[in-house]
Amino acid sequence: MLTAILALGALALVFGLLLGFAAVRFKVEGDPLVEKIDALLPQTQCGQCGFPGCRPYATAIAKGEADINQCPPGGQTTIVALADLLGRDPKPLNPENGQEKVEKTVAIIREDICIGCTLCIQACPVDAILGAPKQMHTVIEKECTGCELCVAPCPVECIDMIPVKEDIGSWKWKAPPAPATRPRAESDA
Repeated sequence: MLTAILALGALALVFGLLLGFAAVRFKVEGDPLVEKIDALLPQTQCGQCGFPGCRPYATAIAKGEADINQCPPGGQTTIVALADLLGRDPKPLNPENGQEKVEKTVAIIREDICIGCTLCIQACPVDAILGAPKQMHTVIEKECTGCELCVAPCPVECIDMIPVKEDIGSWKWKAPPAPATRPRAESDA
């Protein structure tokens, strides 16, 4: 019994050392520009940009294969941030990719109508929908990015997109209005 425990412990130690060495020796360095671009994207993984997620879109931007104006969830704010990072001029959002939403939305499944087909689960890129085949489904609101990819596949149209209610956890300061400029009088000069 003691011999077996010592043998397993020695094997675990040897394999642990081998894995640690391999992790250091064969480490793959990522592109720092891709990391910076990916950090600016909203991480909705919605695919509206034409790529399967934010990371592939960031890679395509870094390689020059995609433009910076293809992310509707990020909107003009993200486009300006990407333009600043890359030293390019900001562009308006490409209408082929969608429109920027004014307010954040979240999916809600009307559970009394849901037939449990799982098409919405398969369409959700962030696994925010919970359910089983032929059972009621529900949305994990904190995980939902509001990308609306679950709405179209639903055969019974039981998914609604509702605005996120502003509470103490989601409330943010509004940008102050620009100061009003008044013409200078000659007596002020």
